[in-house]
Amino acid sequence: MKVNVWNTILQLSKERDVEPRIIIQAIEESLKVAAAQHFTSQEDIQVLFRPEKGELRVFVEKTVVPGKPVDESREISLEAARTGHPEARTGSTIEIDLPSETLGRIAAQAAKQVIFQKVRNAEQEKIYGQYAHRMGEIVSGIVRRSEPHGTILEVSRTEALLPHRDKLPQDAFKRGEHIKAIIIQVLKGSAKGSQIVVSRTNSHFLARLLELEIPEIANRTIEIMDVVRQPGERAKVAVRTHERDIDPIGACIGVKGNRILAISKELGGEKIDIISWSPNPASYAKAALSPAKVDKLVITSKADKEIRALVQPGQLSLAIGKKGINVKLASRLVGWKISIQEEQTDD
Repeated sequence: MKVNVWNTILQLSKERDVEPRIIIQAIEESLKVAAAQHFTSQEDIQVLFRPEKGELRVFVEKTVVPGKPVDESREISLEAARTGHPEARTGSTIEIDLPSETLGRIAAQAAKQVIFQKVRNAEQEKIYGQYAHRMGEIVSGIVRRSEPHGTILEVSRTEALLPHRDKLPQDAFKRGEHIKAIIIQVLKGSAKGSQIVVSRTNSHFLARLLELEIPEIANRTIEIMDVVRQPGERAKVAVRTHERDIDPIGACIGVKGNRILAISKELGGEKIDIISWSPNPASYAKAALSPAKVDKLVITSKADKEIRALVQPGQLSLAIGKKGINVKLASRLVGWKISIQEEQTDD
């Protein structure tokens, strides 16, 4: 049977960025499945498909036997064989083609299945191969549209989903806007929707932004020990270095705050406190309560990991923070429960 689908395959290959070989294999597989509705004795169905030459055959081979076939999947009686092959002899092998009208119908069905299923599977495998090893990487995407479950970005001709829960409270994107986000999930297959899921609220997003902006972090001169965030409002980043000549906090903040302000701007104005990491819980907690100044810290229970911070009256609200965010983030960073108490004076 002559078929003229080569140009269609090439066009489909270009549009979906899938090799023609994969499309051809998928069509052959679909033809075999569809042809099994005609060859119902579990025959070994052969597909000869050369789209570049316009050739298509679907057939089975059977051995001619004198009487009733014992194995109908491999044998055919001499009487039946001579219906289509007058030259057939006992012991010879004949090829039985699928009728052209049947072949034309199932070929159309197969092509449709390929477009909507097989090619999509190939696309999904390719996307998974390209992005699975890039988990935790920052990508830049173009805002394409808003959907009920999130915002769709275009990342290198591939769609990525930024779920509503992973957007900052200040995020209000315009179509065509370029934004950054971190890859947090790559699905192997998806019945519908995007395979790549990105986030702007994940703590690793802030850590990766620090790596991009601060060379001392990128080259590991300064280590990020931990990051905690209340996305869009405040974050605390604990850092340390083994280099005596480097001030890790000053290096992260930059001249006149230029480094940290650039990151804060990317995060919609989120305040970022750079903290000096310490193995001593009391020292670490004192630093973690920054920007408040703490006069004294008392470990009230080692077993329950509880610390009380004593501050001057003017520092109380700063230590607690808006909606208690500052002390909550400090507690999460240190891993101890921190309570704030106003220091009593002798007046």
